[in-house]
Amino acid sequence: MHIALNDLKAQYLTIKDEIDRAVMGVIESTEFINGADVTEFEKNFAAYCGEGIYCTGCGNGTDAIILALRALRITSGDEVIIPAMSFIATVEPLITFGVKPVFVDIEEGTYTINAALIESKVTDRTRAIMPVHLYGHVCDMDVIQDIARRHRLHVIEDAAQAHGAEFKGKRVGSFGDITTFSFYPGKNLGAYGDGGAITSRDEHVALTVARLSNHGRGEHRSKRIEKYKHFMIGYNSRLDTIQAAVLNVKLRHLDQWTKRRQQIAAFYDGELASWLTVAQPRDQSQSVYHQYVIEVDNRDAVLAQMKARGVHCGVHYPDALHQHKPVKDVVGDLEGQYPVAERLARRCLSLPIYAEMTDDMVAYVCDSLKAVLGKRSEAA
Repeated sequence: MHIALNDLKAQYLTIKDEIDRAVMGVIESTEFINGADVTEFEKNFAAYCGEGIYCTGCGNGTDAIILALRALRITSGDEVIIPAMSFIATVEPLITFGVKPVFVDIEEGTYTINAALIESKVTDRTRAIMPVHLYGHVCDMDVIQDIARRHRLHVIEDAAQAHGAEFKGKRVGSFGDITTFSFYPGKNLGAYGDGGAITSRDEHVALTVARLSNHGRGEHRSKRIEKYKHFMIGYNSRLDTIQAAVLNVKLRHLDQWTKRRQQIAAFYDGELASWLTVAQPRDQSQSVYHQYVIEVDNRDAVLAQMKARGVHCGVHYPDALHQHKPVKDVVGDLEGQYPVAERLARRCLSLPIYAEMTDDMVAYVCDSLKAVLGKRSEAA
């Protein structure tokens, strides 16, 4: 049996007619930039994230963070608190703007930022907390928002891996001053190229982001744009109309796909959690399981042996943020200060998880892992 880490072709085949019609509709309209599908997706995704939310599409998830920093006027000399474990795109924009990243270790279980450690990192230069809903698990937003209110800090949610995830009945995208999303093809809600978005409850922030993403010009896309009227120096970071059309189709299926991911995760839990360390969502939350992450010894050997059995696993991520050379060049050597993140970087392994997996495929992944790790079956 051959099982990919993610199978975008299998997903496409389940919605082929809808996708083909949507893409051809854009081609026939020739509205390739800021077309009607972009406005429709922004409206639909805002409503999906929660009542009273504004949404602006942009070029990708990294640009979304850049636009968020600009909109909140976070700049050189400021500090932003972030988790020690995430994809490098979480820290890149900070360093680009001369903002100091202040790392906090992750918590056991969810592998999201350890909210209990955040307050000790707040200084008079701290401007924001940027929690990352890693692997589709939601951070402890109650504690984070409380700290932010007491210290008058912004909250920027990095929800690149958490489309539709919930905490106490609210979806991510509705907690922070700004939430950033990525629609990279492999995401739970993925485009057929790069794409991103920002959500906010603040109409002024949403307007600022919309202007910044489109060369600093015009009003929000629901209003008239004067082509050569520029209000600020901005960027060329617009969500392509074709990508918006694809996302509009996929958004209609997202909850169904999430439910299947949760079913697969529950099966993995039942087979593996009693004898392996596996990532788990926090209480009163609904994870969307962008990745299903376990910890193993001799990770690279296990990865190779699983591949030999036809099961392609992944590593998210082999380095914590402070361990990357270009980050070290800025913040110095912080090795040993974030033990949970560093341990996870050495031991993490992501198992295949996507809605198109059959029950037989899921069982084969478990059987293969047990064989590789020498776990005896219950019948033995």
